[in-house]
Amino acid sequence: MLVLLPPSEGKAAVGAGPAVDLASLSLPGLTGTRSTVLGELVELCSGDEEKAAEVLGLSPGLRGEVAKDAGLLTAPTLPAGELYTGVLYDALGLATLSTAARRRAKDSLLVFSGLWGAVRITDRIPSYRCSMGVKLPALGALGAYWREPMAEVVPEAAGGGLVLDLRSSAYASAWKPKPRGEFAARTATVRVLQVTVVDGVEKRSVVSHFNKATKGRLVRALLESGAKPKTPAKLTQTLRELGFVVEVQAPGKLDVLVTEIH
Repeated sequence: MLVLLPPSEGKAAVGAGPAVDLASLSLPGLTGTRSTVLGELVELCSGDEEKAAEVLGLSPGLRGEVAKDAGLLTAPTLPAGELYTGVLYDALGLATLSTAARRRAKDSLLVFSGLWGAVRITDRIPSYRCSMGVKLPALGALGAYWREPMAEVVPEAAGGGLVLDLRSSAYASAWKPKPRGEFAARTATVRVLQVTVVDGVEKRSVVSHFNKATKGRLVRALLESGAKPKTPAKLTQTLRELGFVVEVQAPGKLDVLVTEIH
């Protein structure tokens, strides 16, 4: 099973490893595109700070991220699994997984990124700021720019197994299976809905914290269980056995219902 994750804006501040080596990263089919995007980002952030902040969508309080991106070629690195520190990754708790679950995580998790395309959790990368929604002056929208190389790399990484897609819409723009194709038939997407009752009427809504935390808990449960569902239907069964409330809205489209995060 291949699990597609979004990155997080929250990142560990400082790594301790050597500068990034693009040739050492997983998914070598992305190396050329990574080099181009990295070069353009460093060039942008080495110039006019105000322009760079505008392109990256940074508030005044985040202007320091421009200087960070300008120094990416020599910045210290750390494994991607330690770099991302947002709500989803806190709930996933990679550092506290069992030995077997950590091994499965290394093989099955793929984190999408506006800068790197996608990385394994063992890939060493520096802390950066560049979302998939950014439009770099020379490259345009990164979601569209990554689409061609991703079309080759993601199916290769998935092999013949199930693909569990937990990405947000911005990151989903970089790769989607072709509709009604063989690959689409073994791809499952998950939406998390918070269920509340107001004046006796049930309401369902997407709440960012619930969405991210539940996806992290879901991935952790799958990794610890060692389950290997081969189809979206088998995944639905597995998640229910793990205690999640799941509704199937369409083939491969699952809703996970939550009332609170424990």
